[in-house]
Amino acid sequence: MGKKNRQAPSSKPVQADQPATLKDLLDPGILEKLKAQADQMKAEEAKQREAAQQKAAEERKAEQKRLDNNFGHLLENSKLDWRKYK
Repeated sequence: MGKKNRQAPSSKPVQADQPATLKDLLDPGILEKLKAQADQMKAEEAKQREAAQQKAAEERKAEQKRLDNNFGHLLENSKLDWRKYK
């Protein structure tokens, strides 16, 4: 039994009459500026997200500290099981 030689499927021929895209029409310098601006916007958005997460964590910590100093809250949430200490 011999191996059958299969031909690789030929790639589609490049069509020369495709409509020009915006990327093709723009100057490479302008395209680089747009990419840099997009990267900068993504970095700023990531900073804002990080700041919001940090602020939320600080607020949770402050709220927990406030509740820990509230005797009524501690009394309601404590598990008073005298059998553990008997």
